[in-house]
Amino acid sequence: MTTSTASTNPTAPTPHHPIAVIGGGLGGLTLARVLHVHGIEVPVFDLDASPDARKQGGMLDIHEETGQAALREARLHEAFLAKVHPGGQALRVLDKSGAVRLEEEDDGSGERPEIDRGALRDLLLTSLPEDTIRWNSKVVACRATDGEGSRGRYEVTLADGSAFTTDLLVGADGAWSRVRPLVSDALPAYTGVSFVEVDLFDADTRHPESAAVLGGGMFFALGDEKGLLAHRETDGSLHVYVALRAEESWLGTVDFTDSDAAKAAVLEHFADWAPSLRGLIAEADGSLVPRYIHALPVGHRWERVPGVTLLGDAAHLMSPFAGEGANLALIDGADLGRCLAEHPGDTEAALSAYEAILFPRAEEMARESAGGLEAIFSPAAPQPLLDMFAGFGGPDTEQG
Repeated sequence: MTTSTASTNPTAPTPHHPIAVIGGGLGGLTLARVLHVHGIEVPVFDLDASPDARKQGGMLDIHEETGQAALREARLHEAFLAKVHPGGQALRVLDKSGAVRLEEEDDGSGERPEIDRGALRDLLLTSLPEDTIRWNSKVVACRATDGEGSRGRYEVTLADGSAFTTDLLVGADGAWSRVRPLVSDALPAYTGVSFVEVDLFDADTRHPESAAVLGGGMFFALGDEKGLLAHRETDGSLHVYVALRAEESWLGTVDFTDSDAAKAAVLEHFADWAPSLRGLIAEADGSLVPRYIHALPVGHRWERVPGVTLLGDAAHLMSPFAGEGANLALIDGADLGRCLAEHPGDTEAALSAYEAILFPRAEEMARESAGGLEAIFSPAAPQPLLDMFAGFGGPDTEQG
């Protein structure tokens, strides 16, 4: 993949792209892949310096009707199935005493196979021409042009001072999208829930008790409006999200540069939990990573703005408690690519068709996500989550 960006030579003409995608996450890459399948090549501008610049997160369960449908549209479904995590659909739900309230084995018949987020991203990256991704291209500003003396409807400025123009600007740039203000004034709001991420490496050998408690797949231990949400990774590690309702300022009171002090501060909130559950925090390897959980308003949408649209978290950021964030990014990218291919020469018809699919689907999933948050962090947990699983026929919460 190339690491070059637009030229900073002040005498050079401003580069122009008929379509430009901002953000090289799952949604932006899926869009580029589906367009590539239809013979349309687009640049994807990503702020990371390289494909390996940062860890890509934990396990994802890829749903038949959304994420897997997108991978079929991208002609990558068989390659995806070759990378799924056997046993990853197993489930355990415990209460804070350590009592197992629900346990399901992965018999291979489920419709939501698990895959490492990094493996899925690599699958998408390697399916694209080498020069598709423009690494180290952090967007700092987007503006509409007046069309006079310019070939493009939008001008995008990068952190290195270079710029380009485009007729169609796609914001696939996540929660704090630089493209979103072109269509909406909405901003993500704190949901009232904070996460602290921890890892236990080589768990079966180094942390056998924690490995036995967690099991082979997805794990919830819930009570008192807090929880431990975890998953066994393909490398044998345990990835744990320590989650609790808290004031937005709480994470700022913890010194995360001192792992021992951070563990002690987090463990104070789990003082009366079973020792085996506290061990998932106390035995953590490496740094603890704070995460604020934000969401856009349920039902977020915008009036049709010519030449610009959004997908994934940029369009409908929600909490992870419906398991749909990555799945929606995938299907958004696939649907947008398909709509553009089906309306050659009529971008506005394509965007209207895409947004007609996007808005109701995102609203439904955002409502499910908000409901999942209330179930997981209920004072009566884990019972509301068990009731939800019984009603929906299975677990549906994203880990990563």
